[in-house]
Amino acid sequence: MTLTVVGVSHRTASLDVRERLVIGPSELSRALAEAAEATGAREAVFVSTCIRTELYLAGAGDESVAGAMALIGKRIGESAEPYAYVRRDREAAAHLFRVASGLDSMILGEAQIQGQVRDAWELGRSASGTLLNRLFQSALGVASRVRTETALGRGAASVSSAAVQLAKQIFGSLNGRRAMVLGAGEMAELALECLTSEGVRAAIVANRTHERAKELAARYGATAMHVDECWAQLADVDVLLCSTAAPHPVVRIAHLEAALARRGHRPLCILDIALPRDVEPEVRELSNVFLYDLDDLRAVVAANIERRREHLPSAEQVIAEEVERYWQWVAGLHAVPVVTEVRAAAERMRQREVAQLLRKMPNLAPAEREAIEQLSRALMNKFLHEPSVRLRAAAANGRGLAVVDAARYLFGIGAPEAASEATGEADPAAPDHHESTDER
Repeated sequence: MTLTVVGVSHRTASLDVRERLVIGPSELSRALAEAAEATGAREAVFVSTCIRTELYLAGAGDESVAGAMALIGKRIGESAEPYAYVRRDREAAAHLFRVASGLDSMILGEAQIQGQVRDAWELGRSASGTLLNRLFQSALGVASRVRTETALGRGAASVSSAAVQLAKQIFGSLNGRRAMVLGAGEMAELALECLTSEGVRAAIVANRTHERAKELAARYGATAMHVDECWAQLADVDVLLCSTAAPHPVVRIAHLEAALARRGHRPLCILDIALPRDVEPEVRELSNVFLYDLDDLRAVVAANIERRREHLPSAEQVIAEEVERYWQWVAGLHAVPVVTEVRAAAERMRQREVAQLLRKMPNLAPAEREAIEQLSRALMNKFLHEPSVRLRAAAANGRGLAVVDAARYLFGIGAPEAASEATGEADPAAPDHHESTDER
């Protein structure tokens, strides 16, 4: 087995399960070390976003899948079997290409996932290698092709915009409303852009890094605050959108109770698009507070999927082409060691035969000896050139394993003793001391 992905996503698990699997940048090195120990794979990359956590493995066997499942089960505190999926080889490559292109997102065709896949790969480069580096490079190229060659991502929505649309459905219109955004990352910025475009009258950006909040607020005419200072503002805002990277809830019941007493009967809409969640689930029980999380966006998302479904065939065609291209490259790798071994074996034979010839002709001048060396080397290279080219080409065209196995047998590469025993024939690479040099 060459390539494997084991993962959990919004299609297979609830928000409660997914948030236990989130891997932040600060714990990625440790998580990769645990993955290497649990799976024994040569290469590994984690992709962890607001709707998925996936482990991509190269050089993994069936025991590696069991190790990955155990690792996921350990993080969620129960068996991973009901939630996890496994993709292998071509299907694994196709899966990542679909993920990077936004075809497997909650918001079909979303653009943010391409950057998230790139960041995951860059952060995990220490545990990646030849196969996964090429795979992720290809995935980013596929995503770019899908966006430029198809209409799938044209005017693509995001989780942030879907959340704002949900708030719009609740209030009828956001024109003149007040909103507060917790967080200052990409998702928070997208949300702020959507809120202001919907006519929000006043906006607040609250973040633990005040400079980042000021920078973002300045671009949209909002007010910047440190997150510890924003709770008093809850008495006046209509919409609270939360998108921090905190590992635990930021918005607690205690933060809301004092504000609710001053709000009267005005409803407060809270949109929690963070994973792990930013808002304590118990907040949902408060009077006149309407809390929506990622899983609550499905109704809004359904309309997005229907509008974009007609563009799926052209995107899937791009992905199929690129999977084939990547897999041809992978297949071609099988030929490289065989070509190297064949040439090494031929070189050993050439040196042995030339040395035997020169012992029989001790009176040759140095120039004549060098001429024999050059002639033997040239003959060997010419003889091996065409087989080497054809072996690589055949491997790249999808006939890799069969042709490579045939080459190993014909040239006696690998385990010649075992091959000889199995066929009852002499090792074809072994020198026959009963033949003359000319006959050989």
